[in-house]
Order: sequence, then structure tokens, then C-alpha cells
Amino acid sequence: MFPILMQTIQRDSAICFPMLGGLTLNPPASFSLFGREIYFYGVFIALGFILAGVYCARTCRRFGLEPDDIYDFLIWLIPIAIIGARLYYVLFRLDYYVQHPGEIIAVWEGGLAIYGGVIAGIVTAWVLCRHKKIPITALLDCVVYGLLIGQILGRWGNFMNREAFGAETTVFCRMGLIAPDGSAIYVHPTFLYESLWNLVGLALLILFERRGKRRYDGQCLLLYFLWYGAGRAWIEGLRTDSLYIGSTGIRVSQALSLVLCLGSLIVLLIQSRREHPPEALYVNRPRPEEAEKEQEPINSQEV
Repeated sequence: MFPILMQTIQRDSAICFPMLGGLTLNPPASFSLFGREIYFYGVFIALGFILAGVYCARTCRRFGLEPDDIYDFLIWLIPIAIIGARLYYVLFRLDYYVQHPGEIIAVWEGGLAIYGGVIAGIVTAWVLCRHKKIPITALLDCVVYGLLIGQILGRWGNFMNREAFGAETTVFCRMGLIAPDGSAIYVHPTFLYESLWNLVGLALLILFERRGKRRYDGQCLLLYFLWYGAGRAWIEGLRTDSLYIGSTGIRVSQALSLVLCLGSLIVLLIQSRREHPPEALYVNRPRPEEAEKEQEPINSQEV
């Protein structure tokens, strides 16, 4: 029954939550503005980018960066990350898009893979940091906070699209999807699981950094991969729309999440056994202009 009913679920299907007394919602997937159809999926992604940029620009000096570094990064990141996220998704559904090439650019219909965006973002950061002579680990320590903000909001775009949900379930927090013919299924609201998981991760990372626990550049990035990887590996196993590696039955995001989680855990353990003097952090290093001032000879006439 589930696969058949899945085909009847449309973007105007009603959504209900039994744990909230049967609360039923029917949010629109899009709205019209000046004669053009605007999808909420894109609105949430755009809002996530904006709030992420504002947060990173306001906190970047804690990582030794300047707001201009963040703005320069975002200018390049936004289009490149969207392209990367879409390419990642398309590549793992290539059999479909070979038959429907006109849909490859239809990002407003959904189909952005976060790991594709992350990979594209890291490449962008590497190029920018090479140009600005900034340690990439310092920049990524800052931007992972923005990444979590974007992921928290972006999942609500999936909610508006009635997508990224899990298999049928009877758990107390289940979400009901009511098809146009009145039939319904109750599924794991995996979009909500991931949004809340990322919210907790963001709060923990903020506490970690604000309490002065960051000992080396790249530590926040590793903690992000550990936290997000663990949560995504679990949540991905509940979803019904996963991308798979060929016909192996292996979920791409689940496998990658486990690799990132375990890899970051190993690196964190290794780093925990090493000495990390405070002056090694990029934020504690003297800026080039400060070093020049220290080396300037004192004019005896000014003493």
C-alpha cells in the first residue's frame, strides 16, 4: 500500500500531527508574487543563507577573521554551493535525469543534496583562503555555525514540499500525510528530526566556543562532522527517498555520514593527546600590520 499511496501524495496534501491533538495543516508549497510563482522551498533556503551570513559576520572576529572575509566567501559560496548540491543529487539519480534532462536545473522542485553543497563549499573556501592567506580551518570553524543555521531552516522547505519524510510508523511523534482521495499514512517526520538535531548541535557548538574550549583551528569543524554525521546516519536510515550507490542498496548519505563521523572522532582523539598552545590559534596570532608596528624603530624625537 505504501508505494502506491506515495504516488498520490502531492504538494497540496494535508499534514496532521496526532501528538498535537490531531492538528492538521495544509501549507501551500508556493505563492504568487508580481505574477511569478515563488516556492517556499527556495524561500527557506534563501532565509537560511541570509541568517547564516549575518551570524558568521557578527562572530567572525572570534576566529581571527573580518566581516569582509565572510562576505567575500558568501558571494562565491551561494551559487557554487547550490550548483554542487544539485550536481550531487543528479549524479546519484543519473538514470532518471538522462531520461528527463530538462529537469536537471529544476531546483525549485526540490532535490538539493547537502553533502554536495558542503563539498562545493569546502573547495570554495580553499580557493578563497589561498588567495587571502587565511588558514582554511579557521574559516571553516566559523562557517559551520552558519551551515547549521541553514540546515535548520532548509529542512522546513522540505516540510512545505511534503518531502524528506520517513517510512510508515506508529511512534508518538509521527506525521500524517493525507492524500487527495482522503487516505492517509503516518510516517517519521525526518525533516523535523534533522532540524531539531541540528538546532541542538548549534547550541552545543556555541557553548563550546563561547566558554573558550576551542584549542585549535579546525576543532569546531571536526565537532560538526561528528555531531551531524552521527545524526544523519541515523535519520537517513528512516527515509524513503535516499540516494543509493548503484544497485548495492547502500545509502550514499548514510555511508558518507558514518565515514565523516568516525573519521572526525579519530582525529579529535588524536588531537586531544597533543599540545595546543593558545598562540597557535589564528585568532591569537598577530596581524601583519601589528607585526610591522612592533618592528618599527622608535623615533628618539618622539620619546
